[in-house]
Amino acid sequence: MRTYLDWNATAPLLPAVRDALISALDLSGNPSSVHKEGRTVRAAIESARRDVAALTGAQASHVIFTSGATEAANLVMSPAYKMGRSALSIGHLYVSAIEHPAIREGGRFDKADVSEIAVTADGVVDLAALEAALASHDAAKGLPMVALMLVNNETGIVQPVAEAARLVHGFGGLLVVDAVQAVGRISVDIETLGVDFLIVSSHKISGPKGMGALISRGEVMMPKPLIHGGGQEKGHRSGTENTSAIIGFGTAAVEALKNLDAEAVRLTGLRATLEDAMRAAAPDVIIHGAKAARVCNTTFFTLPGLKSETGQIAFDIEGVALSAGAACSSGKVGESHVLTAMGHDPKLGALRISLGAATTEADIDKAIAAFAKIAGRRKLAVQAA
Repeated sequence: MRTYLDWNATAPLLPAVRDALISALDLSGNPSSVHKEGRTVRAAIESARRDVAALTGAQASHVIFTSGATEAANLVMSPAYKMGRSALSIGHLYVSAIEHPAIREGGRFDKADVSEIAVTADGVVDLAALEAALASHDAAKGLPMVALMLVNNETGIVQPVAEAARLVHGFGGLLVVDAVQAVGRISVDIETLGVDFLIVSSHKISGPKGMGALISRGEVMMPKPLIHGGGQEKGHRSGTENTSAIIGFGTAAVEALKNLDAEAVRLTGLRATLEDAMRAAAPDVIIHGAKAARVCNTTFFTLPGLKSETGQIAFDIEGVALSAGAACSSGKVGESHVLTAMGHDPKLGALRISLGAATTEADIDKAIAAFAKIAGRRKLAVQAA
């Protein structure tokens, strides 16, 4: 029996989502058509839009469906904006040093117009460094834009987004927030956070892959489209809507809000059991971000002397699926830029265990047994050397 503990990479499809997807495949109309078949599909899409909006406390009309979080990031991170019908220039992009590669690449900005903001040793964005960067921003080139994730995908550390929003807006800038790892794990409200844009992903909350959304707090300042064509999504993202994936996303959003608090308590307990057992089996284990606020499901750890790729394979052999940080398209295990940003030697490597709705006590027991076995072999290898 396999134990899946890589929910931050992708969350297995929920039965309710699978049923919604299959049913949606029978909807034959084009949502842009005015006949009954088209109107039926349009109604289903708009219902899903309301459900996704509810996930973040946003207005349904402010949800733009995309092919995923990466496309949403490339759409919103642009130097070219419109304020109503007038052109608006964004002069520089500031990203935290722990952002996902989809953000760190800078979207449609030139590399020279992207700057990195440091984080503390605890993996939290350095607000003083952000303030200093904004204070030196050249307003003549355009407004500043800041990209900051709400929850780090590797460490699970929650970032001070509301505080950052007040700071950014004080300098007349825009704040883009990657909420991919936050929704479904903590309460997310775009109005309470005070951010300008949120990026969310369907498959991180047990919805279909290849679907995401860019959610705005208003409609006055919006990026110029990334994909042009027939003007779907109010002209922000052209192309016939992926109806079945959108409906699946909406269903996943509804499920994600069910028992949110109770599930957080349950997963926090499972993670505590796991981490206590890890420390008992290997007192030198390093659990990154343990002193900071973290979401309930994530443990990012280093076992000194164990390389990331070796550890990942070892756990896989024991029947436990986990990862070595971000799950990127290359499939390769590389050094963690998050560890580097936190001041750790990235060559130490780290592994990530992430829990989800289907994680049980038995799964945790299996992970603990695998960890103890691997840690024991490492100790013997060190003694033999």
